[in-house]
Amino acid sequence: MDPMAPRDRVLILSATTGYQLRSFDDAARRLDIDLVFATDRCHQLDDPWRDRAVAVRFHQPDASVERIVSAVRHAPVQGLVVVGDRPAVLAARVAERLGLPGHPPHAAIASANKYETRARFKRAGLTVPWFFSTRLSADAAALARDTTVTYPCVLKPLGLSGSRGVIRADSPQDFEAAFARIKALLRRIDVRAARSGLDDDLLVEGFVSGSEYAVEGVMTEGRLQAFAIFDKPDPLDGPFFEETIYVTPSTLSGLSQVTVLRTVEAAAVALGLWHGPIHAECRINPDGIVMLEIAPRPIGGLCSKVLRFAGGLSLEQVLLHHAVGDDISGYLREASAAAVMMIPIPARGIFKKVHGEDLAQRVAGVEEVVITAKPDQLLEPLPEAGSYLGFIFARAATAAQAERAVREAHRPLRFTIDPEVRVNAIVESA
Repeated sequence: MDPMAPRDRVLILSATTGYQLRSFDDAARRLDIDLVFATDRCHQLDDPWRDRAVAVRFHQPDASVERIVSAVRHAPVQGLVVVGDRPAVLAARVAERLGLPGHPPHAAIASANKYETRARFKRAGLTVPWFFSTRLSADAAALARDTTVTYPCVLKPLGLSGSRGVIRADSPQDFEAAFARIKALLRRIDVRAARSGLDDDLLVEGFVSGSEYAVEGVMTEGRLQAFAIFDKPDPLDGPFFEETIYVTPSTLSGLSQVTVLRTVEAAAVALGLWHGPIHAECRINPDGIVMLEIAPRPIGGLCSKVLRFAGGLSLEQVLLHHAVGDDISGYLREASAAAVMMIPIPARGIFKKVHGEDLAQRVAGVEEVVITAKPDQLLEPLPEAGSYLGFIFARAATAAQAERAVREAHRPLRFTIDPEVRVNAIVESA
């Protein structure tokens, strides 16, 4: 590399707490790329993380776009990557404003809205369940007994992600209970603080049976370049839909994999996704391939570690190459099978400590056990949860061996979770 040549610069839009920020930072250093961060931190703090990030507000896109454009005016960026769901729409607007390849704003907006996603899939001729949207102010009892609703069905907040607030209902009574639970979740301060603009809306749709899969890749000028198809071996039938294990390579037949990738590409085109990372979810049943959603960002959290490319390249390194316009068609994934377990939260309470990490780490094939929960952190299981206890990563000769390794590593883990203490204030009269 010519030491006098200007270094590429890539803009990273992320929530302040994004797990992948450090991974992108490490990847950029290896590639000699400069990163410019734009995160939702308090603009009144004097760079508390010492990364010189541009402070933005995802719910204030106009002002945030101007702040980013001003920050890169005298040192232009050659590419952009978004980390997480919340910054996706802002990232699309920034890419459009700076003239960078990216997903169009209308596509990012549609991807963030479960109803609009369903509607676009349907218009494109893709298989979808029956669906409709409703408001939190609706009469749940009347909806539950409406003749258009058949059971089982699923209720979903339009603007949340990661299975948060998604509940299956098998009867009118289940429907009313699920509606009330989602309503309580959407009225929480932490959810309202995100200001998604969809805080009062629900999607109701028919339950989609079958095995679930995820597809990781990028769109390059409207064409899909897939990195992996992940099997999700645990049944996801409800009443809540907690993802636990991803395994690759997929055990689907070669023809089925081709069909899945063609369907994902058609769904991405239906949403208008054009250039950049995508993470897609689908199910396969006797009706065919049913697309669930496509997010215009890479796989979330620390899960990106499950993917490794020839030469030891990380997913973040490949995405940075793609962001600056490099041809990544020759970047092949390593031949070994891999699995990741997102460690589920067993009960609500205050996390204290974990036991058995040493035993888990000794399981053959296990590469890493990462506990991301912090001592004294309040833990919540789904459907209210927004996080996991941690992650287990494994590699092996076959997908079955990798899956078995993460399951065996999970068995010795024991978590101390104290009951949540609710303090009622007592005011004594003078």
